[in-house]
Amino acid sequence: MDTEKKQKVKENHTKPLRLFKIEQAIQNLCYPSVEKLQKELEVSRRTILRDIDELKIYYNAPIEYDRMRKGYYYSDNTYFVKNMLLTESEVFAVTGILPLMERYNNTPLKNTITKVYETLSQMLPNQVEVQSSFMNDVEFIADPIPVISEEVFNSVFKATKLHKIMQFDYRSISATDYKLHELHPYKIYNQKGDWYILGYSPKHEKFATFTLARMKNIVLGDDFKPDPDYTKKVHIDPNFGIWNNDTPPKKIELLFDKSINTYILERTWHKNQECRQNEDGSVYLCFESNQMQETLFWALRFGASVTVLNPPELKEMYAAEVRKMAEKL
Repeated sequence: MDTEKKQKVKENHTKPLRLFKIEQAIQNLCYPSVEKLQKELEVSRRTILRDIDELKIYYNAPIEYDRMRKGYYYSDNTYFVKNMLLTESEVFAVTGILPLMERYNNTPLKNTITKVYETLSQMLPNQVEVQSSFMNDVEFIADPIPVISEEVFNSVFKATKLHKIMQFDYRSISATDYKLHELHPYKIYNQKGDWYILGYSPKHEKFATFTLARMKNIVLGDDFKPDPDYTKKVHIDPNFGIWNNDTPPKKIELLFDKSINTYILERTWHKNQECRQNEDGSVYLCFESNQMQETLFWALRFGASVTVLNPPELKEMYAAEVRKMAEKL
Protein backbone atom coordinates (compact mmCIF):
# COMPACT_ATOMS: atom_id res chain seq x y z
CA MET A 1 0.00 0.00 0.00
CA ASP A 2 1.52 3.36 -1.07
CA THR A 3 1.76 6.41 1.18
CA GLU A 4 -1.28 8.15 -0.33
CA LYS A 5 -3.51 5.10 0.25
CA LYS A 6 -2.24 4.70 3.82
CA GLN A 7 -3.07 8.33 4.57
CA LYS A 8 -6.55 7.89 3.10
CA VAL A 9 -7.22 4.80 5.24
CA LYS A 10 -5.99 6.59 8.35
CA GLU A 11 -8.18 9.60 7.57
CA ASN A 12 -11.27 7.40 7.19
CA HIS A 13 -10.67 5.97 10.65
CA THR A 14 -9.77 9.18 12.49
CA LYS A 15 -12.17 11.70 10.94
CA PRO A 16 -15.38 10.50 12.66
CA LEU A 17 -13.77 10.88 16.08
CA ARG A 18 -12.31 14.25 15.13
CA LEU A 19 -15.71 15.54 13.99
CA PHE A 20 -17.20 14.33 17.25
CA LYS A 21 -14.59 16.18 19.31
CA ILE A 22 -15.11 19.40 17.35
CA GLU A 23 -18.86 19.14 17.81
CA GLN A 24 -18.45 18.56 21.56
CA ALA A 25 -16.13 21.55 21.91
CA ILE A 26 -18.69 23.80 20.23
CA GLN A 27 -21.57 22.26 22.17
CA ASN A 28 -19.82 23.00 25.48
CA LEU A 29 -19.98 26.73 24.70
CA CYS A 30 -16.24 27.27 25.02
CA TYR A 31 -16.01 29.07 21.66
CA PRO A 32 -13.08 27.02 20.34
CA SER A 33 -10.85 28.72 17.84
CA VAL A 34 -9.21 27.06 14.84
CA GLU A 35 -5.84 27.37 16.60
CA LYS A 36 -7.15 25.69 19.77
CA LEU A 37 -8.70 22.84 17.78
CA GLN A 38 -5.50 22.45 15.80
CA LYS A 39 -3.49 22.04 18.98
CA GLU A 40 -5.90 19.61 20.63
CA LEU A 41 -6.45 17.43 17.57
CA GLU A 42 -2.93 17.77 16.13
CA VAL A 43 -4.04 18.47 12.57
CA SER A 44 -3.59 21.33 10.14
CA ARG A 45 -5.67 24.52 9.96
CA ARG A 46 -6.96 23.39 6.58
CA THR A 47 -8.23 20.13 8.07
CA ILE A 48 -10.11 21.93 10.88
CA LEU A 49 -11.79 24.31 8.44
CA ARG A 50 -12.73 21.41 6.19
CA ASP A 51 -14.20 19.50 9.15
CA ILE A 52 -16.28 22.48 10.25
CA ASP A 53 -17.61 22.86 6.70
CA GLU A 54 -18.53 19.17 6.69
CA LEU A 55 -20.45 19.53 9.96
CA LYS A 56 -22.33 22.49 8.51
CA ILE A 57 -23.07 20.93 5.11
CA TYR A 58 -23.69 17.27 5.91
CA TYR A 59 -25.04 17.52 9.47
CA ASN A 60 -26.89 20.83 9.23
CA ALA A 61 -24.93 22.11 12.21
CA PRO A 62 -25.76 25.84 12.78
CA ILE A 63 -22.13 26.78 13.36
CA GLU A 64 -21.27 30.48 13.43
CA TYR A 65 -18.07 32.40 14.17
CA ASP A 66 -17.98 34.94 17.02
CA ARG A 67 -15.46 37.65 16.13
CA MET A 68 -15.38 39.05 19.67
CA ARG A 69 -14.59 35.70 21.28
CA LYS A 70 -12.64 34.52 18.21
CA GLY A 71 -14.27 31.12 18.24
CA TYR A 72 -17.16 29.01 16.97
CA TYR A 73 -20.62 28.52 18.53
CA TYR A 74 -24.08 27.19 17.69
CA SER A 75 -26.58 29.88 16.68
CA ASP A 76 -29.25 27.47 17.90
CA ASN A 77 -28.25 26.41 21.40
CA THR A 78 -30.82 23.59 21.39
CA TYR A 79 -29.05 21.86 18.51
CA PHE A 80 -26.80 18.87 18.91
CA VAL A 81 -25.42 16.41 16.45
CA LYS A 82 -27.63 13.42 17.03
CA ASN A 83 -26.44 11.91 13.79
CA MET A 84 -24.13 8.98 14.12
CA LEU A 85 -20.78 9.62 12.46
CA LEU A 86 -20.59 6.58 10.21
CA THR A 87 -18.58 6.13 7.07
CA GLU A 88 -20.33 5.16 3.85
CA SER A 89 -19.00 1.61 4.07
CA GLU A 90 -20.26 1.32 7.67
CA VAL A 91 -23.74 2.44 6.64
CA PHE A 92 -23.67 -0.15 3.88
CA ALA A 93 -22.64 -2.85 6.36
CA VAL A 94 -25.46 -1.96 8.75
CA THR A 95 -28.09 -2.18 6.03
CA GLY A 96 -26.67 -5.50 4.88
CA ILE A 97 -26.37 -7.18 8.26
CA LEU A 98 -29.69 -6.22 9.82
CA PRO A 99 -31.83 -8.35 7.48
CA LEU A 100 -29.87 -11.38 8.68
CA MET A 101 -31.47 -10.82 12.06
CA GLU A 102 -34.64 -12.36 10.65
CA ARG A 103 -33.52 -15.60 12.27
CA TYR A 104 -34.71 -14.05 15.55
CA ASN A 105 -38.23 -13.37 14.24
CA ASN A 106 -39.52 -16.25 16.35
CA THR A 107 -38.39 -14.60 19.60
CA PRO A 108 -39.06 -11.38 21.54
CA LEU A 109 -35.62 -10.23 20.34
CA LYS A 110 -37.33 -9.26 17.08
CA ASN A 111 -38.83 -6.18 18.76
CA THR A 112 -35.48 -5.21 20.27
CA ILE A 113 -33.72 -5.56 16.92
CA THR A 114 -36.43 -3.49 15.25
CA LYS A 115 -35.88 -0.73 17.80
CA VAL A 116 -32.11 -0.84 17.20
CA TYR A 117 -32.71 -0.50 13.46
CA GLU A 118 -35.07 2.46 13.97
CA THR A 119 -32.59 4.13 16.33
CA LEU A 120 -29.77 3.76 13.81
CA SER A 121 -31.99 5.17 11.08
CA GLN A 122 -32.80 8.22 13.19
CA MET A 123 -29.14 8.79 14.03
CA LEU A 124 -27.91 8.71 10.45
CA PRO A 125 -27.38 12.05 8.72
CA ASN A 126 -30.31 13.32 6.69
CA GLN A 127 -28.05 13.45 3.66
CA VAL A 128 -27.19 9.76 3.84
CA GLU A 129 -29.48 7.81 1.60
CA VAL A 130 -29.19 4.05 1.28
CA GLN A 131 -30.06 3.02 -2.24
CA SER A 132 -33.14 0.82 -2.08
CA SER A 133 -31.90 -0.99 -5.16
CA PHE A 134 -29.26 -2.70 -3.00
CA MET A 135 -31.89 -4.43 -0.87
CA ASN A 136 -34.02 -5.12 -3.94
CA ASP A 137 -31.14 -7.06 -5.44
CA VAL A 138 -30.60 -9.18 -2.34
CA GLU A 139 -33.03 -11.62 -0.79
CA PHE A 140 -32.38 -13.43 2.48
CA ILE A 141 -33.95 -16.89 2.65
CA ALA A 142 -34.24 -18.19 6.20
CA ASP A 143 -34.88 -21.75 7.33
CA PRO A 144 -38.39 -22.39 8.67
CA ILE A 145 -38.24 -22.01 12.43
CA PRO A 146 -40.88 -22.55 15.13
CA VAL A 147 -42.38 -19.62 17.01
CA ILE A 148 -41.40 -19.18 20.66
CA SER A 149 -43.78 -17.35 22.96
CA GLU A 150 -42.49 -14.27 24.75
CA GLU A 151 -43.43 -15.78 28.11
CA VAL A 152 -41.32 -18.89 27.47
CA PHE A 153 -38.37 -16.97 26.08
CA ASN A 154 -38.21 -14.46 28.93
CA SER A 155 -38.83 -17.08 31.64
CA VAL A 156 -36.04 -19.34 30.40
CA PHE A 157 -33.54 -16.48 30.27
CA LYS A 158 -34.57 -15.28 33.73
CA ALA A 159 -34.34 -18.76 35.27
CA THR A 160 -30.92 -19.35 33.72
CA LYS A 161 -29.53 -16.01 34.87
CA LEU A 162 -30.92 -16.25 38.43
CA HIS A 163 -30.37 -20.03 38.86
CA LYS A 164 -34.06 -20.74 39.40
CA ILE A 165 -35.62 -24.21 39.19
CA MET A 166 -38.06 -24.39 36.28
CA GLN A 167 -41.22 -26.44 35.95
CA PHE A 168 -42.90 -26.59 32.57
CA ASP A 169 -45.04 -28.62 30.21
CA TYR A 170 -43.10 -30.15 27.33
CA ARG A 171 -44.06 -31.96 24.15
CA SER A 172 -41.29 -34.15 22.74
CA ILE A 173 -40.79 -34.55 19.00
CA SER A 174 -42.88 -37.74 18.71
CA ALA A 175 -45.46 -37.04 21.45
CA THR A 176 -49.08 -36.07 21.01
CA ASP A 177 -49.48 -34.31 24.36
CA TYR A 178 -47.49 -32.36 26.95
CA LYS A 179 -45.83 -33.77 30.06
CA LEU A 180 -44.63 -31.98 33.19
CA HIS A 181 -40.85 -31.54 33.55
CA GLU A 182 -38.49 -29.96 36.06
CA LEU A 183 -35.11 -28.51 35.14
CA HIS A 184 -32.16 -26.72 36.70
CA PRO A 185 -31.18 -24.49 33.73
CA TYR A 186 -27.48 -23.94 32.98
CA LYS A 187 -26.95 -22.70 29.44
CA ILE A 188 -28.95 -21.44 26.46
CA TYR A 189 -27.95 -22.38 22.92
CA ASN A 190 -28.97 -21.05 19.55
CA GLN A 191 -28.15 -23.58 16.87
CA LYS A 192 -29.06 -22.78 13.28
CA GLY A 193 -31.96 -20.56 14.37
CA ASP A 194 -33.41 -22.93 16.97
CA TRP A 195 -33.25 -22.13 20.71
CA TYR A 196 -32.42 -24.73 23.36
CA ILE A 197 -31.92 -24.85 27.12
CA LEU A 198 -29.43 -27.26 28.67
CA GLY A 199 -29.89 -28.16 32.33
CA TYR A 200 -29.99 -30.84 34.97
CA SER A 201 -33.12 -32.99 35.00
CA PRO A 202 -33.82 -34.51 38.45
CA LYS A 203 -36.22 -36.96 36.81
CA HIS A 204 -33.57 -38.37 34.49
CA GLU A 205 -30.71 -37.73 36.95
CA LYS A 206 -28.57 -36.23 34.22
CA PHE A 207 -28.14 -33.13 32.07
CA ALA A 208 -30.66 -32.86 29.26
CA THR A 209 -31.54 -30.48 26.44
CA PHE A 210 -34.99 -29.04 25.74
CA THR A 211 -36.28 -27.01 22.80
CA LEU A 212 -37.84 -23.69 23.81
CA ALA A 213 -40.46 -23.95 21.06
CA ARG A 214 -41.90 -27.10 22.71
CA MET A 215 -42.24 -25.59 26.18
CA LYS A 216 -45.21 -23.86 27.79
CA ASN A 217 -46.64 -22.93 31.21
CA ILE A 218 -43.23 -22.21 32.79
CA VAL A 219 -43.20 -21.69 36.55
CA LEU A 220 -40.06 -20.53 38.36
CA GLY A 221 -39.39 -22.08 41.75
CA ASP A 222 -36.62 -22.05 44.33
CA ASP A 223 -32.97 -21.23 43.72
CA PHE A 224 -30.53 -24.03 43.01
CA LYS A 225 -26.76 -24.14 43.45
CA PRO A 226 -25.03 -24.69 40.09
CA ASP A 227 -22.62 -27.59 39.78
CA PRO A 228 -19.17 -26.03 39.16
CA ASP A 229 -18.10 -29.17 37.27
CA TYR A 230 -21.17 -29.42 35.07
CA THR A 231 -19.18 -29.05 31.84
CA LYS A 232 -17.52 -32.42 32.55
CA LYS A 233 -20.97 -34.03 32.65
CA VAL A 234 -22.20 -32.52 29.40
CA HIS A 235 -21.36 -34.31 26.16
CA ILE A 236 -22.61 -32.43 23.14
CA ASP A 237 -21.31 -31.54 19.68
CA PRO A 238 -22.42 -28.01 18.74
CA ASN A 239 -21.48 -28.67 15.11
CA PHE A 240 -24.02 -31.46 14.70
CA GLY A 241 -26.21 -31.70 17.78
CA ILE A 242 -26.55 -30.36 21.30
CA TRP A 243 -28.28 -33.40 22.79
CA ASN A 244 -26.40 -34.65 25.84
CA ASN A 245 -25.10 -38.11 25.01
CA ASP A 246 -22.84 -40.20 27.23
CA THR A 247 -21.64 -42.26 24.26
CA PRO A 248 -17.99 -41.45 23.44
CA PRO A 249 -17.39 -39.67 20.13
CA LYS A 250 -16.74 -41.96 17.20
CA LYS A 251 -14.96 -41.43 13.91
CA ILE A 252 -17.51 -40.82 11.19
CA GLU A 253 -16.37 -41.46 7.62
CA LEU A 254 -18.39 -40.55 4.54
CA LEU A 255 -17.75 -40.72 0.81
CA PHE A 256 -19.49 -38.24 -1.50
CA ASP A 257 -19.96 -38.67 -5.24
CA LYS A 258 -18.04 -36.41 -7.59
CA SER A 259 -21.39 -34.98 -8.71
CA ILE A 260 -21.41 -32.81 -5.56
CA ASN A 261 -17.68 -32.66 -4.81
CA THR A 262 -17.42 -28.85 -5.02
CA TYR A 263 -20.38 -28.40 -2.67
CA ILE A 264 -18.75 -30.63 -0.05
CA LEU A 265 -15.25 -29.22 -0.45
CA GLU A 266 -16.23 -25.56 -0.18
CA ARG A 267 -17.82 -25.89 3.28
CA THR A 268 -16.63 -26.58 6.80
CA TRP A 269 -19.04 -29.19 8.11
CA HIS A 270 -17.22 -29.80 11.39
CA LYS A 271 -14.47 -27.86 13.11
CA ASN A 272 -12.32 -31.01 13.38
CA GLN A 273 -13.03 -32.39 9.93
CA GLU A 274 -10.69 -33.96 7.41
CA CYS A 275 -11.87 -33.36 3.88
CA ARG A 276 -10.09 -34.32 0.67
CA GLN A 277 -10.83 -35.05 -2.96
CA ASN A 278 -9.87 -38.44 -4.39
CA GLU A 279 -8.40 -39.05 -7.84
CA ASP A 280 -11.79 -40.14 -9.22
CA GLY A 281 -13.38 -36.85 -8.11
CA SER A 282 -15.21 -38.26 -5.07
CA VAL A 283 -14.73 -36.56 -1.71
CA TYR A 284 -13.78 -38.20 1.58
CA LEU A 285 -15.02 -36.52 4.76
CA CYS A 286 -14.41 -37.61 8.32
CA PHE A 287 -14.87 -36.11 11.77
CA GLU A 288 -15.58 -37.25 15.32
CA SER A 289 -18.98 -36.85 16.96
CA ASN A 290 -21.28 -38.54 19.46
CA GLN A 291 -24.41 -37.25 17.72
CA MET A 292 -25.29 -40.30 15.62
CA GLN A 293 -28.97 -39.48 15.16
CA GLU A 294 -28.30 -35.92 14.07
CA THR A 295 -25.51 -37.08 11.75
CA LEU A 296 -27.92 -39.59 10.22
CA PHE A 297 -30.52 -36.88 9.49
CA TRP A 298 -27.79 -34.72 7.95
CA ALA A 299 -26.39 -37.52 5.77
CA LEU A 300 -29.84 -38.50 4.48
CA ARG A 301 -30.25 -35.14 2.80
CA PHE A 302 -27.61 -36.17 0.24
CA GLY A 303 -29.56 -39.25 -0.82
CA ALA A 304 -27.66 -41.59 -3.15
CA SER A 305 -24.77 -39.12 -3.42
CA VAL A 306 -23.28 -40.22 -0.09
CA THR A 307 -21.96 -43.55 1.16
CA VAL A 308 -21.55 -44.12 4.89
CA LEU A 309 -18.22 -45.86 5.45
CA ASN A 310 -18.00 -45.87 9.25
CA PRO A 311 -18.92 -46.46 12.03
CA PRO A 312 -20.89 -49.71 11.55
CA GLU A 313 -23.86 -48.54 13.67
CA LEU A 314 -24.27 -45.42 11.53
CA LYS A 315 -24.18 -47.59 8.40
CA GLU A 316 -26.96 -49.77 9.83
CA MET A 317 -29.01 -46.74 10.92
CA TYR A 318 -28.71 -45.30 7.42
CA ALA A 319 -29.69 -48.59 5.76
CA ALA A 320 -32.64 -49.07 8.11
CA GLU A 321 -33.93 -45.57 7.40
CA VAL A 322 -33.65 -46.10 3.65
CA ARG A 323 -35.59 -49.37 3.96
CA LYS A 324 -38.35 -47.60 5.91
CA MET A 325 -38.61 -44.95 3.22
CA ALA A 326 -38.73 -47.60 0.48
CA GLU A 327 -41.58 -49.39 2.23
CA LYS A 328 -43.70 -46.25 1.95
CA LEU A 329 -43.43 -46.09 -1.84
